[in-house]
Amino acid sequence: QLRLVEYGGGLVQPGGSLRLSCAASGFTLAYYTIGWFRQAPGKEREGVSCVNSRGVGARYADSVKGRFTVSVGNAENTVYLQMNDLKPEDTATYYCARRRGPICASKITEEGYNTWGQGTQVTVSS
Repeated sequence: QLRLVEYGGGLVQPGGSLRLSCAASGFTLAYYTIGWFRQAPGKEREGVSCVNSRGVGARYADSVKGRFTVSVGNAENTVYLQMNDLKPEDTATYYCARRRGPICASKITEEGYNTWGQGTQVTVSS
């Protein structure tokens, strides 16, 4: 069964860090791009980052550049999103999704992403 499961969300103070995991099952990461998206209450879902299975060509939304880092653990069939210097505006439900092909578009949109995880909540608050 094809499945993506996100882990690692939680409550953190501003300036803190979290690492999210996106565990893939039922398929291997090869030939796919994994995207990270987030949706805050009352807002549309937005692209945060994406990376291909080789861990190259990663893209980031301007709002997270320099603070978030995406990486791939092929042995674990998992993609990670390290989030540092978190801000209250990072509060959202974070989702990972897969899209066939090795290219991350410069603008991270939902186009082509056809398998989604259930999401994990990240709350940044003092």
